[in-house]
Formats: sequence, C-alpha cells, structure tokens
Amino acid sequence: MSESPATASRAVPVFATPSPEIRLVPHDRPWLWLQRGWADMAAAPRVSLAYGGIVVGLSLALAAALLGTGLFYLLLPLAGGFMLLAPLLAVGLYETSRRLAAGEPADLTAVRAAWRRNGGQIGLLAVALLLLHFTWVRVAMLLYALFFNGVNPTLDNLVHVVFNSPVSLPFLVTGTLLGAVLALAAFALSAVSIPMLLDREEANAFTAIATSVTALKVNPRAMALWAGIIVFFTAVGMATLFAGLAVAMPLIGHATWHAYRDLVRHP
Repeated sequence: MSESPATASRAVPVFATPSPEIRLVPHDRPWLWLQRGWADMAAAPRVSLAYGGIVVGLSLALAAALLGTGLFYLLLPLAGGFMLLAPLLAVGLYETSRRLAAGEPADLTAVRAAWRRNGGQIGLLAVALLLLHFTWVRVAMLLYALFFNGVNPTLDNLVHVVFNSPVSLPFLVTGTLLGAVLALAAFALSAVSIPMLLDREEANAFTAIATSVTALKVNPRAMALWAGIIVFFTAVGMATLFAGLAVAMPLIGHATWHAYRDLVRHP
C-alpha cells in the first residue's frame, strides 16, 4: 500500500476555472484511509463510540417499531436505504476528524455544532439523499407487489416467501440491480461532497457534487474498492443485529474524511 501523496502535476481540475482539483491516488489507497480513520477513533473514542451507539439504538428502535406494527417486511428495503443516508448521518464524525487534524477540541459539545458549518448547502445535499432514499423504498415496495401479487408475509414465512418462491430469483436480481443503481448515484453524490462542504464553508452543493463525481471518474479503481469496503463493513454491521455498526459507522465516517482530504486539493 502506497502512502506517498500524488504529485500536483497529476491533479485533475473539476472545472476549467480555478476550482478544486482531484488527485490521482493508488488503487489500494482506501486501506490507508481506513488506517487513518481507526487512528481518529482511537484519538476520540467517546465521540466515535457514542455516535456508533446512537446509530445502533436507532436501528434497533426502528426494527422494533416495524415488528410491532406488522410492517417488518419493510426492514430490508430500509436497511438498504441506510447506505444512501449514511454519508449524511456521519457529519459529526467528519467534524471530529476535522477538529483532530486542526488540533481543536473534539468532544461531543463541539461536534454537535457541526451542522452550523455551511448548514444550508449541506441541507441541499440532505434533500437529494433523502429523495434517493424515498425512491428506493417506494421502488422496493412496488417490486414486491409486482412479483408477489399482494402476498403479505408473516414473520414466520418471510424468508420462505422472499427466497424460496418461483419468482424469488428474478425479484432479487431486479431489486439488486435497481438498488445498485441508486446506491451508485448516492455514492457519486456524496463520496467527498459532504466533508468538503463541512471543510470549506464558502463551497456550494453544486461544486461539491461535481467534485465528488470527478473523484470517481479520475480514480475509478480506488473508489470501487472504497465502495466495496463500505458495503462490506455495513453488511457485517447489520448481520450482527446492528451491533457491528457501533464500530463500522464511526470507522467509515472518519475514513471518509481522510478520503476527502487525500483526494481533493483546493486552489
């Protein structure tokens, strides 16, 4: 794994005029981002684990609410939608890493003020990610209705209905492909955009999104690996009945900040 930064001559501008530039990085760079994210967790364990604990608590509360209302079949699409909203939920973690790098206090009181930094532009990105999330939930519900013809599974036969029916394979393939398209759109929008808006209060959502998309275009192999790592850690976190998210969420959040700092150079 290479730790040497890319040279300035290999940076790619986002726009033709003076603007953020994207550095070319080695394809294995995401492992370095993870190392730095872990170092931030070790430097601010109370903030990081409190953040992870809140995510776990909210996930369990949502699961319990769906189970109690008989809507537990929505748990899978909502869990998938979590990955669309996670970049937004991690604002406090980006702020923690920013403060650690700047030598500023990184306690819970300071981190709670993260939304005050460029809040309007971050809010615009939040709307875009929420729309993607609502679209995914609606698409998942429509797909289920189309493939299973209104069958309402119970908790006991949910797995059998979804995975062992004659239409299970086309349903899962179609849902996976559509979910992947929406996940790719969310990743392209938010890979570095929210950390950038937090770091540069003069930046706007349009420039941040363009910078994020350019980062994917310039470093496709590194960003594909990074997306795979995010999916893996999130899946493991959910497979442990959300308990693993207590570590996975802050680790990926801190690492995302370092991905932004490594990929984006400002004029």
